[in-house]
Order: sequence, then C-alpha cells, then structure tokens
Amino acid sequence: MGSPRADIVERIRTLADRVAKSCSLVLFDVQFRRESIGWVLRVVLDCEPGAPTDLQDRGPEGVRIEDCQRVSHELSALLDVEADELLDETTHGQGYTLEVSSPGLDRPLRHEGDYRRFTGRLAKIVVSEPVDGQMHFAGRLQGVEDGAVLVAEGRRTHRVPLARIARARLEVEF
Repeated sequence: MGSPRADIVERIRTLADRVAKSCSLVLFDVQFRRESIGWVLRVVLDCEPGAPTDLQDRGPEGVRIEDCQRVSHELSALLDVEADELLDETTHGQGYTLEVSSPGLDRPLRHEGDYRRFTGRLAKIVVSEPVDGQMHFAGRLQGVEDGAVLVAEGRRTHRVPLARIARARLEVEF
C-alpha cells in the first residue's frame, strides 16, 4: 500500500490522462507537492509522438496555450467531482493551485522515443557512469542505435548507452 500522497497522485494521473486523451494530447508528468505558495498540482502535457505537426495549428512539439486552458478547465471540474475529498484531506483544507503546462522548449528527454523524436536537436546529457571518460555531453542528437543515443559534439559522435543516462534535456535554439 502506497503513501496517501502517492495514492492521490496516481488518482490524479488517471483523471488527467483521461482529459488529455480527450484533447488529443498525452500526459507527460504529474506532480503534487507543497511549495512556498502552498500546495501545487502541476500537470504537464505533450503532443502525441508522431502526430502530424500541423495538428490543430500546433508546432512540431507544440502544446498550445489553448490546450492548457482547456485541460485545466476540464480537469478542474473533474477533480471537484471525483477527487475533492482526497485533495482536501491531503492539503488539510488549505486548497491547492492547479498548473497545466507543456514540457517547454528545454524539455526533459526520458525515453528512447524522445531521442528519436528530437533527432537533429541540441541536447545536454548527464550520465550516471563515465562514457569514454566523460560524464556530460552537449551536442546534436543523431538518433538511437543498438541501445545507445548518438550525440555529435563537433567532429566526434558519442555513443551514450540509454541505461547510463541520468538526465537529459533539449537545449533552446534560436
């Protein structure tokens, strides 16, 4: 049996996933934690990998503000009906702030599909164990091959095993 907060996050994840799918989006992340402003329920949305880039005027990675507004409105109503008592119990009646957003331009990369989807983009990668004597990589993603992310740094292409990646994110390009 999980902790009460883990249970409520899982319940919220189920509800948020349902709303996201109804809006042709996918749920990227859910966080529920106490911050300086009080309790914050953060829901992060993404576009379906491989979806047409022009889907409802979205950019290649784009979750629009209108998407976030719609999900926020629908999820808020659903939470009021299906999870209000659990949320009130968790926050001890103090309420919470619902934030709905996209992963952003400097989005985290979490799965093999992310590295494939963003081939050609600049990224920073940190590994848990050295790869060729390096712990940090910054370069252009070249895809995935045999369980390793290919990262071009200058003239050199590194093979970074997916299993060793501790964290990675895209770099903002202008």
